[in-house]
Formats: sequence, structure tokens, C-alpha cells
Amino acid sequence: MLLGRYRTPIFNFLLRSARDRGRAEELYQDVWMKVIERCGEFRGDAKFSTWLYTIARNLCIDHQRKMKFRGHASLDAPQPRSGQPIGERVSSFGPSTEQLAIGGLIGERIARAVEGLPDEQREVFLLRQLQGLAFREISEVVGAPANTVKSRMRYALERLQQILSDLEEPHEL
Repeated sequence: MLLGRYRTPIFNFLLRSARDRGRAEELYQDVWMKVIERCGEFRGDAKFSTWLYTIARNLCIDHQRKMKFRGHASLDAPQPRSGQPIGERVSSFGPSTEQLAIGGLIGERIARAVEGLPDEQREVFLLRQLQGLAFREISEVVGAPANTVKSRMRYALERLQQILSDLEEPHEL
């Protein structure tokens, strides 16, 4: 029942954090292994979802630390522009129809803008906007005071608004 309830939200959180579907799938399995290993540690003083997101967050942090020690980019890692791994790229004579679709381009710009946020801001933004956690829950997950979490969210929103300001439609007077 827990797997069914949290599959999509936890996987999406991991995918946004790891930025690689294969790695997110591995992290997802690691999350549930940790839950099984540490189920006796769950005291019930916080919501289960808060405990679960804390485990997922800690695994993402560990993954990011390991990636910083890598001397080169993985050939399997999606490239920022194409979204395809270097090892699978095929030369083309221009952008595909899908890449030209305006909705896809805007979605890609928004995703890049979110990825460009500092880690602490991106983490809070994703937990709030995509996972729907309350600031109090996010505070428990990230181990920071609620006001700090709110500040990070505010800075993230301001930064996104600045980066994406050209997408706003002009207001008629």
C-alpha cells in the first residue's frame, strides 16, 4: 500500500534531484531498502511522508557528493541541450518537430531554470510545488527552521521569475 501511495511523488522528487531516470530508479529502490532496514527507527513523532522524504533527500545528497568526485561527465548522462546521452547522439539536419513545439520549448526552459537554482532553493521548491509538502514538513525533511525554508522558497520564486520574465504576457492597461 505504501509503495503504491508514494511511488509517483517520491520517484518524481528523485528524478528532479538526480536529473537522470536510471539513477532515479536506483535511488528509488535504495529509498525502500532504507525504509525496510530502518523501519524500527520510525517513531511516529513525524508523518511517515516526512520520514520518507528525509530518507530520499539524504540519498540524493549522498549521490550528489559522489558525483562531485567524478572527473568527467558520464556518457550516459543526458546533455543539457539535446536531452540525449552523448553515447546515443545521432547527427541530425535540424531540430525535430517535437523540439520546435512551443510548449516543449517553454517546458524545457522552465525545467532548466529550476535545475539552475541553488541546491537548497531547488530542493524546497520541488518539495513544495511538485510534492505539495507544507513548509513545516519541508522544514523537518531538510533539517532547517520553517522561516529558513520559506526564505529559500521566496528566493527560488524570485529567481525563477527573473529568469523567465520574458515569458510573461504584456498586461493591457
